[in-house]
Amino acid sequence: MQYSTGTFESRLARRLVAAPLGTAPRGPSRLSCRRAPIRPATVTQVRRTRPPVAQDHAAVHSHRATTPPAPSDSSLRELIGIEPSYEPHGPREECGVIGIYAPGQPVGRLTYLGLHALQHRGQESAGIATTDGSQLHLHKRLGLVSQVFDRETIDALEGGEAAGYGGQPAIAAIGHTRYSTTGSNTLPNVQPVPARGDLGELMLGHNGNLTNAPWLRDELVEQGVDFVTASDTEVLARFIAHAPGRSWAQRVERAFHRATGAYTFTMLTQDALVAARDPVGFRPLALGRLLSADGQPVGWAIASESAALDAMGAQMVRDVEAGEILTIDADGVSSHRPSVLGSRERLCVFEFVYLARPDSVIGGRLLYEARLRMGRQLAREHPAEADLVIPVPDSAIPAAIGYAEESGLPYREGLIKNRYVGRTFIQPAQQTRDEAVRMKFNPLPEVLRDRRLVMVDDSIVRGTTTAPTVAMLRRAG
Repeated sequence: MQYSTGTFESRLARRLVAAPLGTAPRGPSRLSCRRAPIRPATVTQVRRTRPPVAQDHAAVHSHRATTPPAPSDSSLRELIGIEPSYEPHGPREECGVIGIYAPGQPVGRLTYLGLHALQHRGQESAGIATTDGSQLHLHKRLGLVSQVFDRETIDALEGGEAAGYGGQPAIAAIGHTRYSTTGSNTLPNVQPVPARGDLGELMLGHNGNLTNAPWLRDELVEQGVDFVTASDTEVLARFIAHAPGRSWAQRVERAFHRATGAYTFTMLTQDALVAARDPVGFRPLALGRLLSADGQPVGWAIASESAALDAMGAQMVRDVEAGEILTIDADGVSSHRPSVLGSRERLCVFEFVYLARPDSVIGGRLLYEARLRMGRQLAREHPAEADLVIPVPDSAIPAAIGYAEESGLPYREGLIKNRYVGRTFIQPAQQTRDEAVRMKFNPLPEVLRDRRLVMVDDSIVRGTTTAPTVAMLRRAG
């Protein structure tokens, strides 16, 4: 996807806020990515009539996952006393996904390192699934990556001698770290999610959401497929498991034609890693070559951001294209690009402005440099008479530096961030977000007193940080 530099940076600069503190603060921004509604529309839950998911000649087989065991609908009802139901407005996903295929390498540990590099994309839960070529293993829990996994858990996922019980070592793995803005944050909704079909068992980790998941779920239920969670990830996993096709790539292609929304995912089968990016390419996905200590290629890696590839010791090869399906197995990497009518790439600009790490590369652009240019463009479009330029750390720092360079104003750090408080927009509840804002920043009165400030802020998802931060700076002088 090509952009003209001036137009691109100008458009993205408008996602930033540069507010001279001598003026009245504006209300929270309601900007949104194209075709990304600010609030989900109300959906009336009625029985929907749609064509069957599978063709008549393709039988649908419903097998329960054995590794790990998935509770049946009846056992779930006995445990919690309610019917499992799909929530059409949640969970909404903004997650990080990892995939590795590298026989002979510590794929579990490498996946763990990659998830650490993607912790900013989700702080509610994490999971890793591995395969030794014949059997899948899964560990997932609520919490940060460092809280979910320890040395013993990673060794068990690795298999072989590291696990202490023999068996074959793992040859491939996928990992997932999750953020949901609404909906329940419970263990059944944690990913990867297992599913089983006539081609075997799979594990799927998913970043994004399906807008027509209720219809797909209804169709699968009518064909006898059981569900145990309220997640659209399970809908996607079971749709792929039961779709027609002689290969997993063909079944993912079927999903591309039927599932609407914005998503990327990594999927693990018994002997292969599958990665896919939806036909509009709303979320990023990168392919990397895993290298040994002496620089020799030993496998392949997939990640939501190239920074995770760096953490795993992989060299970025390219972005996965919109609508592309990659299958990685003992024969190497095969690419499948089905033609989906009416599709063209629409990468979410929020990845460039805020969400992705500044050391990641998306579309051939280092995001640190892109954000510097956004800050320069912002200074040209919105100059201000001020004494200092300060950022709201951390993600606004490059834009603030760019603003200061273009405007000729000195750059200072006026806010100190508590590094142990996560992203407030990732917190699932408003009260939790407000409390996190109060713990997140502390001003430097000696730097700020009697100064006119330009505060550059890119954290305008919900506007929870801008108004309290401005008030904090005013109190500091």
